[in-house]
Amino acid sequence: MIEILAHYIDLIAKIVEVIGVLIMFFGLFFAFYRGVRLSGGFNHDTYVEIRQTVGKSILLGLEVLIAADIMATVVTEPTLRSVLVLGFIVLIRTFLSLSLQIELEGRFPWQKDKTSSEKN
Repeated sequence: MIEILAHYIDLIAKIVEVIGVLIMFFGLFFAFYRGVRLSGGFNHDTYVEIRQTVGKSILLGLEVLIAADIMATVVTEPTLRSVLVLGFIVLIRTFLSLSLQIELEGRFPWQKDKTSSEKN
């Protein structure tokens, strides 16, 4: 019974991994579509819009991939090596997510968003 459950959880983890990759893949195309549609052509505003949208899709895809890694690790034999591998993968993806968010928003996630009066 446990083997069957582990098999299905592993299958679900693989499906979630595919979903994470598809989020990033289709996010790239959506970014170009949205950037060109909103700006009416290729200019600096288009570049900024595409960059922001691609960054957001990568962030979402990374979060989904972290969830898939956690699910996949739950069904494997709990060895020190598998836990360390998961820890390093989560650490690297979290660092990438944090760097992307800082790059996109210009602030740390825990910092308050500047109001319009503070920006001027």
